[in-house]
Amino acid sequence: MTFRTTISPALSSEVAIDHGHRIVMMGSCFSDNIGERLRQELFEVEVNPFGTLYNPASIVEAVNRLIDNKPVDSSSLFNHNGMWHSFSHHSSFSGTDHGEVLNNINHAIDCAHHALQEAQTLIVTFGTAYVYTLVETGDVVANCHKLPAARFNRRSMSVAEIVELWSEAIVRLRQFNQSIKIVFTVSPIRHLADGMHGNQLSKSTLLLAVDRLCKTFSGVAVYFPSYEIMMDDLRDYRFYASDMTHPSDVAVDYIYKLFGQTFMSDSTRAVALECARFTRRLRHRHMSNNDNLIQAFKQDTERLRKELLQKHPQLERALNNIQ
Repeated sequence: MTFRTTISPALSSEVAIDHGHRIVMMGSCFSDNIGERLRQELFEVEVNPFGTLYNPASIVEAVNRLIDNKPVDSSSLFNHNGMWHSFSHHSSFSGTDHGEVLNNINHAIDCAHHALQEAQTLIVTFGTAYVYTLVETGDVVANCHKLPAARFNRRSMSVAEIVELWSEAIVRLRQFNQSIKIVFTVSPIRHLADGMHGNQLSKSTLLLAVDRLCKTFSGVAVYFPSYEIMMDDLRDYRFYASDMTHPSDVAVDYIYKLFGQTFMSDSTRAVALECARFTRRLRHRHMSNNDNLIQAFKQDTERLRKELLQKHPQLERALNNIQ
């Protein structure tokens, strides 16, 4: 008997991920999880240049800002409890020095603008359909930064609203970079603050919107079923972290394996394995303080780097980025 319902996504004919191709990832912290695994396999990937974003409105605002290479104005930062924040960014960009925060934000925007311009693939992960808007302006915020709840109104985006915003963005993206393809996915991370029913309504809204976008932009936009893999394939609490909402490392590894089977050729995955072995070596922690052993290890690592680059010249930029 079979005691699991497995999901085996078919190899995508629209999107192909390879070394030497540039990838931009934006969205929920699930993007960080997948992006880190791509980095470890030496893919050229730009992950969350605005930090973690959850709702489709904030993500599309970020995409439009990257297309325009529009810096954040100094006056748009605000101070709360001694920290400077941006309503368009995750708190990972916040800090005590106004100038440093602004510089870090705008440097990330400029770098990601050029990455998006050259990218073959944009991977977008929606986390929730709920948005928070500032009471005084009605603007959607990407992060409330622990300000008083009275400063915000909370509502759910509709399918039509998401589709309209993202249809316009996809047209702009294709004008900005005519070769770019888009992979949509819905985060398997449950937002239990919305309640079980509220979380299901939110995820359903996102799934319906993505389905409509992929049908409208067939050949440009595709869907990867990370949500379904977690909910219907793994579907067991042993695949969750201790908070019972985030996938465990084992679950993310499993989803990433299916991601690779969907968007990467056999030869690309073979190179990825070589790259992963090399980057694991870079993370090696020496157990001995013997200088001769440490120096020999470094020399051997440099030899392996050169051999890897000689075999796979397309890895040059990725290898340079980890020096």
